[in-house]
Amino acid sequence: MSLPTLFLSSGAHELEAAQTLIQAGQFVVILLIARALAELMVRLRLPAILGELVAGVLIGVSGLHLIQPPELGGELNSLAQGSIATLAHVSSEQVRQIYANTFPILQGVAKIGLLSLLFLTGLESELDELMAVGGQAISVALTGVILPFVMGAFGLHVFFTVPMLPAIFAGAAMTATSIGITASVLGELKVLRTREGQMVIGAAVLDDILGIVILAVVVALAAGEGFTAGPVVKLVGAASVFVAVALALSRTAAPAFDALLDRLRAPGEVAVAAFLVLSLACFAAQAFGLEAALGAFAGGLILSSSKRREAIEKAIQPLVALFATVFFVLIGSSLNLAVLNPFNPANHAGLLMAGFLLAAALLSKLAAGWSYLSKEPTNRLAVGLAMIPRGEVGLIFLGLGSQSGVLGPSLEAAILLMVIGTTFLAPVLLRLVLKDPIEAVELVP
Repeated sequence: MSLPTLFLSSGAHELEAAQTLIQAGQFVVILLIARALAELMVRLRLPAILGELVAGVLIGVSGLHLIQPPELGGELNSLAQGSIATLAHVSSEQVRQIYANTFPILQGVAKIGLLSLLFLTGLESELDELMAVGGQAISVALTGVILPFVMGAFGLHVFFTVPMLPAIFAGAAMTATSIGITASVLGELKVLRTREGQMVIGAAVLDDILGIVILAVVVALAAGEGFTAGPVVKLVGAASVFVAVALALSRTAAPAFDALLDRLRAPGEVAVAAFLVLSLACFAAQAFGLEAALGAFAGGLILSSSKRREAIEKAIQPLVALFATVFFVLIGSSLNLAVLNPFNPANHAGLLMAGFLLAAALLSKLAAGWSYLSKEPTNRLAVGLAMIPRGEVGLIFLGLGSQSGVLGPSLEAAILLMVIGTTFLAPVLLRLVLKDPIEAVELVP
C-alpha cells in the first residue's frame, strides 16, 4: 500500500502526524542510545564507533526491533508501533506501511554520513608524511593490503566454500586500516611523531587509497560486471587514474579553491564549498562507472593541501558526527547475531568463519611490521599492531557489502566480529607495547 492510498483511507493530518512521529522517533532513538554508548566507550578509552555499532545491534533485528530495515521482513517493536498508532490516531497497519515507505529517507541520511566520513578521511590524509618514510611505508602498506586480501578471500573460498564474490568482498574488508583510530592511539601515547608513527600513518594513507580502489572494483563486480579480465582491468585502471588525478589536483586545485573562499562573504561558505567539491567528486566517480565512495575520498584528497583544511574539517565534522552515527547504527541494526549462537549446530560454520577471519586479520597486519628494510632501530611489533584496527573503514566495507546484497547473514556477522575484534584489541595491545617511550625512535623533534 502506497502513501497516496493510505491518505485515501485516513485523514491527511493523522497520517502526517504518524510519519513525523516515526521519523523523529528514529532519530531520537538512534542519537540518544548511540551517543550514550559512544560516551561509555570513550570513557573506557575505546573508539566511539564501537558504541554506535553496539547501539545498532541493541535496537535492531538482534535486539529491541526499534530500527528494523523493512527489507529484512521483520516487525517493528509492538509497543513502539502501538504507541505511534495511538498518538496519531491511525491503525497499526498504517504505521507499518508508513514506516516501510519512509525508511529509505533514513538510509539516505546514512549515505550522506558515509560519503562525509570518506571525504573527511581523504581530507586528513597527510601526503607529505607518506613521502618522509616513503619506501618503508609503501612496503608496510602493500603487505598490509595484499596479504589480508589473499588470506581472507582465498581462505574463505577454499576452506569454507564461500562463493568467490562474497569471499572477495570479505577479503577487501580485511585490507582496511583505520587512520582515525591508529592516529588517536599513537597521539595519546605521544609517539605519533616518531619514526614508527610516521611510517604507520603514511602506510595507513596508502592503505586507504588502495582499499578504496579495491572497494570500487568489488562493488562494481557485485553490480554484475562479472570476473572477466576486461571489465576488471578497466575498473582498476579507471579507479587508479581517478585517484592519481585527485592527488594531482590536491596540488593545483586547492589554491584555486582557497582563492575562491577568500572572495566569499556569506556565512557557511566553507561548509557549502566543501560539500560542493564532495558532490562533484561523487558525480564524477559515478559518471566514470566508479563507486561514489571513491569519489568522496578523492574529493577529500583534492582539498587535503588547502590552507583552509582545518576550517573545512571543522565544518564537515558535525556532518560526520551526526550522519555517520546513523550509518554505523544502521549497519548494527541489520546484523542478525542469532547466526552466532554456538548452541545452534547450523551456526558452527559461521563461528569458525569468524574465528578464521579474526586470526587472518591479526596475523596479516602483524606481518606488515616485518616487511620493510631499515637501518634505523624500529619497533616492528608496534608498527604491525598499529596497522591492525579496521574501525570505521572496515565498517564502510561491511555496510556497502550488506547494501549490495552480496554477503549472507553468517558472513556479515563474521566480518563484523573481525572488525570489532581488531578495533578493540589494537589500542589495548599498542598501549602494552609502547608503554615505555624509549621503545620508539623519535623522528621529528
